[in-house]
Amino acid sequence: MSFEHPNRENKQLADVYRDIMKRAPEHDFDPSLDRMQMVLDLLGHPEQSFRVIHVTGTNGKGSTARMAEALCRAYGLRTGLYTSPHLESVTERIAIDGQQLSDDDFIDVYDQVKDFIKLVDERSTAKGGPRMSFFEVLTTMAIWAFADAPVDVAVVEVGMGGRWDATNVLDADAAIIGPVDMDHMQWLGGTVEQIAGEKAGIIKKGSTVVIGPQPHAEKVMPILLGEAEKVGAAAVIRDGEEMDVVSRMPAVGGQVATLRTPNGTYEDVPIAMFGEHQAHNALSALAAAEVVVPVAGALDGDLVAQALSGVRIPGRIETIRTSPTIILDGGHNVQAVTALRKAIEENYDFQQLVGVVSMMADKEVEDVLGVMEPVLSEVIVTQNSWTPRVMKAEDLEKIAIRVFGPDRVTRVDLLPDAIQTAVDRVDSADDTGVGYGRGVLVFGSFVTAGDARRLLEEKPNKDLLKPKSERAAD
Repeated sequence: MSFEHPNRENKQLADVYRDIMKRAPEHDFDPSLDRMQMVLDLLGHPEQSFRVIHVTGTNGKGSTARMAEALCRAYGLRTGLYTSPHLESVTERIAIDGQQLSDDDFIDVYDQVKDFIKLVDERSTAKGGPRMSFFEVLTTMAIWAFADAPVDVAVVEVGMGGRWDATNVLDADAAIIGPVDMDHMQWLGGTVEQIAGEKAGIIKKGSTVVIGPQPHAEKVMPILLGEAEKVGAAAVIRDGEEMDVVSRMPAVGGQVATLRTPNGTYEDVPIAMFGEHQAHNALSALAAAEVVVPVAGALDGDLVAQALSGVRIPGRIETIRTSPTIILDGGHNVQAVTALRKAIEENYDFQQLVGVVSMMADKEVEDVLGVMEPVLSEVIVTQNSWTPRVMKAEDLEKIAIRVFGPDRVTRVDLLPDAIQTAVDRVDSADDTGVGYGRGVLVFGSFVTAGDARRLLEEKPNKDLLKPKSERAAD
C-alpha cells in the first residue's frame, strides 16, 4: 500500500466500484491475455514475486481456494487470496493474511494501478481492441496488492474457464482442477470435453497438477492428463489414485475426515463445512499446500486440523439464522445443487423446508429445480438484484410449476418479501414455537445469496460500540 495514508483523497468505495463497473462485465468473455500481459509488463511483473496455487473447476473453486490459503497461513506464510464473485462488497475478492482489503486499502490499490490500466486501454483501443474488462482490472489489483504486501503464496481462483481467464497470466506451482461439468457453455463450449480443455489451460510447465473427482472421468481425464504431459507438468495427483478421502463422517458444524495425500495420511481432520464434496475440496487444498509449504514430507497434523476447522465460506450452505433455520447457498448449476441437496439430507432433519429461489436466465433452471424438488416442501420464486441477467419471477414461476406443481409454488417478486413469506409459512406450521425441524433455504445464485445475506445478517449497532460518554456527547 502507499506509504501515505491510504485513500488520502477521501474517495468513496462506491465511486471507485462504479468506475470499474463501467467496463465490460466479467461474464463478457474475451479470449485474449494480451491486455493482462501488457499491464504486468508495465508494472514490472509483480506476479513473479510469489508462489501460486491456481484453482479452477466448475464448482468448489472458492471453498478449495479458501482452505488452501488457510493451510498456508497456518504455517506462518504470508498469503494472498483472490476469489469471485463477491457476496456483499467487492473488497471481499482480495484478502491478505486472511483479511479482506479495507475500503481505503482497496481504493489505494486502485489508485496505484489506474494509470497503468489507462495506458493499456489506450494501446488496446488504438489497435481496435477493447479496454481492460472489469475482471482484468480486479485481477491486476489483486496481483499488485499481493506483490506490494508482499505475500509468500497467492491462492487464486479462476473467474471462468482457465485458458483465457485473466488469472492465467500466473504460472502455478500447484494447479488445482476441481470437478469439470457443464456450465458457462456459451463461453466455454457445448461439451464437457471442450470445457475440460479450457480448464486444463492453467496447467503450466513445472506445475504440480491436483485433480479432484471427475463426474465425467472417461471424457475429462484424458484431456487433463494429455495437457499435463504436453506442457511438462512436474507431477499429477489424482483424487482416488495418488490421494484419497479415506473416510468421513458428519459432525457438529461440519464433518471429520481422514485424508491421504502423496506425503502421508491425516487422521480425523475436522472440516468446518458440510457435504462429501467439501471433504474432497479439502483433500485437493491439502495436496496443493504440500507443494508450496516449504517443509519435507507431510504437514503437521495439528496445524492442518487448526486450519481446516476454521474455514467457513459465506454463501455456501451457510446458516445465517436459527429458529427458524435459514440457510443460504449460491449453488446455480446441477452439480452444485446436487452437492447442496446431499449435504442437507446428510446433516439436517427437516420436516419442512421452504425454498426461496432466484436464478440467472442463462442457467439450467428446470434441471436445478428438479434436483432440489424432493427436499423442498414448497418453493417461493422471486428475483435478485442483478436485473440485466436475472430470470424474471413470472418466467421462473412457469418453470417451477412444471417441476413442483401449482400447489407448491408461490411467486413473490421482491426478495425481502419472498424471504418473509417463507419464514411466515414455516412459523405458521410450528406448533412448538422453537423452530426445530423447520427451515428456509435461499438458493439459485451467488447474487441471491448475497442479497439475502445483506438482509439477514445481524450487524452490531455502531452507536452501542461507542463508550457511553461519546454516545451522550452525540
